[in-house]
Amino acid sequence: MQKAPALLLTAGVVLTALTGCAQAPGSDCEAPVTSGDASNVVEATGKLGTTPAVDFPTPLKTVSTQVSTLIEGDGAPIAADQLVEMSFSFYNGTTGEPVEEGAYTEPGVYLPSQLLPGMAASIECATVGSRIAATMSPADAFGEAGSAQLRVAPDDSIVMVADITDSFLAKANGARTPVFQSGFPSVVTAADGTPGITVPKSEAPTELKVATLKTGDGAKVSANDRVVVHYTGALWEDNSIFDSSWTKGTPAVFSLDGIVPGLASAIDGKTVGSQIIAVIPPELGYGDQSAGSIPPGSTLVFVVDILGTVD
Repeated sequence: MQKAPALLLTAGVVLTALTGCAQAPGSDCEAPVTSGDASNVVEATGKLGTTPAVDFPTPLKTVSTQVSTLIEGDGAPIAADQLVEMSFSFYNGTTGEPVEEGAYTEPGVYLPSQLLPGMAASIECATVGSRIAATMSPADAFGEAGSAQLRVAPDDSIVMVADITDSFLAKANGARTPVFQSGFPSVVTAADGTPGITVPKSEAPTELKVATLKTGDGAKVSANDRVVVHYTGALWEDNSIFDSSWTKGTPAVFSLDGIVPGLASAIDGKTVGSQIIAVIPPELGYGDQSAGSIPPGSTLVFVVDILGTVD
């Protein structure tokens, strides 16, 4: 999964009080920050999804994070910790110089909790298809230390222009689907979506077995798509978990041709919002090779929530 540059993550940054809440137009979303004198003077020209020409007077200072909508999207509002697809550029509010410029033709996928506090607050309640201009206070950006590497002083505000091009589910939201096939592991899902897997005490199947636990009403996944998923993988032999995006706290983004064949076959053709379970024999998994904690010849069990696709 693509993440924000390391210097833009939240580690070591303390979130201070932001401006008062505001309601996103046409929704019940309560935005944690509003527009103000600083964000309103930021201009960005160019079409959504293309690198904008950004202009603002310098020095531009703010003691609170503010956000203005430059292009209003007609998509769904972004929830507080919803996975989003976006492109963004950062500028030093004092000098006007670029701090970090994104590739607007290749947006990244980000979890707001991994971003700077001012970034996360600015995109919350923005609608998909929007371009926003945010002015972040020093405390909500790089904190009291600033960033010597990026030439950001402790008292420099940060200007961000971001294009929000898509959003994704936090967990599978499809209708529960009865599984009438025998021999499948049982799955119990926690409130946050994390699955628990119990493998039956029987011989592992020798063929690929796939069942849909929840049927989503989103788009079908095709072989050429990159998919956004949450997953848990377990070994049939001892019911041990060998990998889980839920434990990592971040969904995964991958192409179907980049994963083991059995899992690719299981996901191909399923709909966004679905949760599936796949039992994968060794020849459609890692075969006679080991992979991390997976021994050679292992039968794999995957529970996958299909959260979206990335163009």
